[in-house]
Amino acid sequence: MSNANELTLTLLSDIDTLAPMTGSLDRPDPVIRSAAVLVRDNIIIWVGKSAQAEDAIILHGAGAPVRRISLSGHIVLPGLVNTHHHLYQTLTRCIAQDSGLFNWLKTLYPIWLGMNRDAIYTSALVGTAELLLSGCTTASDHLYIYPNDCRIDDEIRAATETGIRFHATRGSMSLGESKGGLPPDRAAEDEGHILRESLRAIEAFHDASRFAMTRVALAPCSPFSVTTDLMRESARMARATGVMLHTHLAETRDEDAFCLSMFGKRPLDYAESVEWLGSDVWYAHGVHFQTRDLARMGACGCGVAHCPSSNMRLASGIAPIRLMINAGVKVGLGVDGSASNDGNHMLLEARQAMLLQRVTDETFATYDSVSAGHQRSALSAYEALWLATRGGAGVLGRDDIAQVGPGFAADLIAIDLNRVEYAGALHDPLAAIVFCAPRGVDFSMVNGRVVVEEGRHTKIDMRRVVSHHNALSRALIRDEALPTALS
Repeated sequence: MSNANELTLTLLSDIDTLAPMTGSLDRPDPVIRSAAVLVRDNIIIWVGKSAQAEDAIILHGAGAPVRRISLSGHIVLPGLVNTHHHLYQTLTRCIAQDSGLFNWLKTLYPIWLGMNRDAIYTSALVGTAELLLSGCTTASDHLYIYPNDCRIDDEIRAATETGIRFHATRGSMSLGESKGGLPPDRAAEDEGHILRESLRAIEAFHDASRFAMTRVALAPCSPFSVTTDLMRESARMARATGVMLHTHLAETRDEDAFCLSMFGKRPLDYAESVEWLGSDVWYAHGVHFQTRDLARMGACGCGVAHCPSSNMRLASGIAPIRLMINAGVKVGLGVDGSASNDGNHMLLEARQAMLLQRVTDETFATYDSVSAGHQRSALSAYEALWLATRGGAGVLGRDDIAQVGPGFAADLIAIDLNRVEYAGALHDPLAAIVFCAPRGVDFSMVNGRVVVEEGRHTKIDMRRVVSHHNALSRALIRDEALPTALS
């Protein structure tokens, strides 16, 4: 942090509409028109009307120079939070196009085993840049396959370079086919090695401080790819070191059947048996939780990463998001794998979440388009954005991001409302960016640093990186030698 004599002030002014997202899920806060935001270094210190901005600078600035950024005609809101991802999968999009999860994985495991450290690094560059361009400023990634001496270090380096706030989860697979698991044996790691690497990642990269840019969690992949011993030992290590826990759970009916056959328990009962219930745990997907499961999860503070596009792509089902919310379960959004989505667009994910809840069996049976609108099983535009911001922050255990207010991290995005996509919708700008066809953001600030400006990433030569990424992708899919790493 700079000292008082080295303050860096940034004024975002002339904002058409500011959605601070400081209200609760069921009590939206009003938007602020003609707004301004004052940032000192990496922290928001004032929010108000543009007409009051100069007084705020005098009050808070102590004569410091001010960087001024006009966002006239834009809507501004906190950066979106992605709670579940697999960045390496940007290398293998549009494969196994008509498969469900298990067959999709069996098709892709052999391809992913060809990756090297450069592939992990480059895919994370592409994936985090794409996330930033879509409005995401904080992302959690689940890297669970480590062929050819790959390490979690490689994607953390990429995230640092693109400027995204990053929660890296050290994933793992130890239950190969010969032991009854889904992945091939050569994709399984030795459990002693997994635990040593997990501890090393925590010690090397985890930052528990407020406004941390990098945190680490432990993330054995799924019930069908790790042993009960690894699940239990990972939980104990996480709690001994103060980090969170993450895994896939209740994603498909196949997983349900696997858990009953392998463990004699349904997914959440199995999770409880290996010490995976608690406020430090979040699950990816949660499509097939039962009502009694949700009550237990809500009581202990578990979180769920809802991945609507991936759930539709793999025909996994529709997660009961309203029931989760009603039960007190923490819910955020995730784009999931770039090969099961097949994109990294957080605004699109918010839109999908809103629309998908409107076609659940419960909603469809009670929808009254003439008299009353939709029942509470559906999501509003505001609720979808709340899940994409505040909900995601809660899932990741963060109280320092995802709100535009004094004392919060300066993670902000802005979208130009004067686009053809929003024509005719400006009577409700907040709804417009969810209901209307989503584009990328025009401006993004993470931790007080501008990383997207005029719709372009400010740090990365995307043409060069994408060209190399495509060469890696072609070689992997064709089972050819990988190209020389980016210098």
